[in-house]
Amino acid sequence: MLKIGLVGPLPPPYGGMANQLKQLSQLLTDEGVQVELLQNNPPYPNRFIANLKGVRAVFRLLYFVFQIWKLCHRVDVIHVFSNSGWSWQLFSAPVLLIANLKKTPVIINYRGGEADTYFAQNIERVRPTLKLASSIIVPSGFLQAVFNKYGFSDAEIIPNIINTERFKITSHKFNFHLIITRNLETIYGIETAIKSLSTVKRNYPNIKLTIAGSGDQKSNLEALVKALELNNHVVFTGRLTPEQIAQLYQEADIMLNPTTVDNMPNSVLEALACGLPVVTTNVGGIPYIIKDYETALFVDVNDHEQMAKKIIELIENPSLRNQLKDNGIQEVQKYTWQKIKPQWMGLYKSLSDNK
Repeated sequence: MLKIGLVGPLPPPYGGMANQLKQLSQLLTDEGVQVELLQNNPPYPNRFIANLKGVRAVFRLLYFVFQIWKLCHRVDVIHVFSNSGWSWQLFSAPVLLIANLKKTPVIINYRGGEADTYFAQNIERVRPTLKLASSIIVPSGFLQAVFNKYGFSDAEIIPNIINTERFKITSHKFNFHLIITRNLETIYGIETAIKSLSTVKRNYPNIKLTIAGSGDQKSNLEALVKALELNNHVVFTGRLTPEQIAQLYQEADIMLNPTTVDNMPNSVLEALACGLPVVTTNVGGIPYIIKDYETALFVDVNDHEQMAKKIIELIENPSLRNQLKDNGIQEVQKYTWQKIKPQWMGLYKSLSDNK
C-alpha cells in the first residue's frame, strides 16, 4: 500500500490551496492510499500564544520541523503544497532539507500567481532547497513557463482537480445576478467590478452583485459601494464553505473575476462547471486555461468600463451565454479526478519504487 504524506494548509480558512489539499486527501484515501496529513496552519494551542506574533511563529515552526522528522519515517513520498514568500521559507524549505537527510522523496507542488515576482527577488535563496525536490509539479502552463525561466525545466504540469459532483449545472431563469468569489484583497481587483456594476445599473436597474469572501479591503469596498449608491445592489456574504459557494454559483447568472494577479483560479473552473459564463481579466495563467469568446470573455486589468461592456453583452446575447456555458462545461472535464488520478498515482508509484 502506498503511504503518502500531504503537507500544506487546511481549512479554515477556505481557500484554493487548502481546499485542493483536503480534496486530494479524501480522493487518495478512497483509492486505498494511506494518507498522513500534516497541516502547516494548525490553530494555536491557546489564546496567549496566538497573541504573541514572534513567539507563535517560532512555536509553529519548531512543532512543524519535529512533525516532518517523524513523517519521513512513516511514508513513501511527501507531497508539499508550496507557495511564494514566507510560506516557502517556513513550510517548504524545511521539508526538503529534512527529507533529504532522511532519504525520503519530496514532491514540490508549487502554486500561486506571484511566483515570477518572488523568484525575481529571491531565486538565489530558493534555488538550493528547490533543487533537492524529487519532482516539481505545477498546476498550469503559466507556472511551468515561470520555472523554465529560472532554470527548472523539469517542472511538470498536473492540473487542479474540480469536483464536478459538487460543482454542477442547474437551470433557472436569468435574473441579473452577478457573483465574485475571491478574497477581499487588493490583488483581486474587486473595486473594478463594483465600478462596472455602477455603469451596468444605468441600463439594468435590477442588476445585483454578490461578493463571497473576506479580507482587509472589506471596509474600503463597502465605502465604495455606498459612494456609488449601490447599497441595494451589492451583498457581502463573508467567506463561504465550498458547499455554499457551489450553491451560490447555481443561483447566479454571470461570474466576475477582476483579479490583477492569478495562476489557475479554481473559482473560474468551478463556475464553468456550474454552467456560468465568466468575465475575467486576462492575467497570469488565465489565458492558459480558458479562451476569449470561447470559454469566457476577457477584459484588461482595472478597466471597469470594458468589464461593464462585456457584462451588458452577455445580458443582451443569450446565444453567447449558451455558447460559453456549453464550451465551459466541456472544458472543465479535463480537471475531473478521473483525468487527474493516473498522473498523481503514477508519480507517487515511480518515486516510491525508486526510493
